[in-house]
Amino acid sequence: MDIQDSICRGLEMEDGKASFEEDIWQHEQGGGGRTRVIRHGDVFEKGGVNFSAVEGDIPAFMKANSSADAKRFFATGVSIVLHPYNPMVPIIHMNIRYFENDGGDAWFGGGIDLTPIYVQEDQARFFHETLKNTCDSFDASYYPSFKKWADDYFFIPHRQETRGIGGIFFDYQKVGEKSIEDVFEYVKAVGHTFLKAYLPIVSSNKTEPFTLEQKEWQLVRRGRYVEFNLVHDRGTRFGLETGGRIESILMSLPEYASWKYNHKITEGSEEAKTLSLLKKEIDWVK
Repeated sequence: MDIQDSICRGLEMEDGKASFEEDIWQHEQGGGGRTRVIRHGDVFEKGGVNFSAVEGDIPAFMKANSSADAKRFFATGVSIVLHPYNPMVPIIHMNIRYFENDGGDAWFGGGIDLTPIYVQEDQARFFHETLKNTCDSFDASYYPSFKKWADDYFFIPHRQETRGIGGIFFDYQKVGEKSIEDVFEYVKAVGHTFLKAYLPIVSSNKTEPFTLEQKEWQLVRRGRYVEFNLVHDRGTRFGLETGGRIESILMSLPEYASWKYNHKITEGSEEAKTLSLLKKEIDWVK
């Protein structure tokens, strides 16, 4: 909840106009959350910073990663998606979460990834370097491992392209060589990295001029974002299959998006350059 509070304050200051609306809600099987949505600001068209702490029956698709006798779960975390007005400002997503069940299983997961409408390579490098610095302060193996995980996870198979330029993604981080407290410290550090990695990019790009054609490209890219979230995203699936609050789950979707039939882009254009960089295994910090 502290991470949710600090991120909301930082985003409100960056926007300069809009404030977060808050909804307090209860889960039908136990617990609840605080959904905070920002809309129609000077920077952010729509976005949310959500906290939840819920419990219920383990959904069928999660049983493979749970003890055989586990029946109930508890899950808590923060989830963020922001859709800016200006197509020069990237979409961003972050999630940090903790899960446990009554069979004795417990783990952390999360990650941050960036979805530029137009990829600016220096800013992509800055974003990844910021994430790497946080990872390296805990374990030098984290960034390369979690970066690859993000490349593989934030991939749209039916489009054969990544959702954006990736970031880090991790799941099922359990007690092993590290204590659960050590893992928790890392997960909190990822949460506090969000503003460091994102706000400098927002500040640099939010007043950049753009054309109608660039705005139309933004709507097409938002459509790809929607496709991933509704077809492949685990968090969306988890929320829907555990009776979560629909408005909070679908907060991740933009207010406006577009699907143009048989959409083509011009060879050699900035749009074509962006598409050429939406692939796995780009080393942004080399």
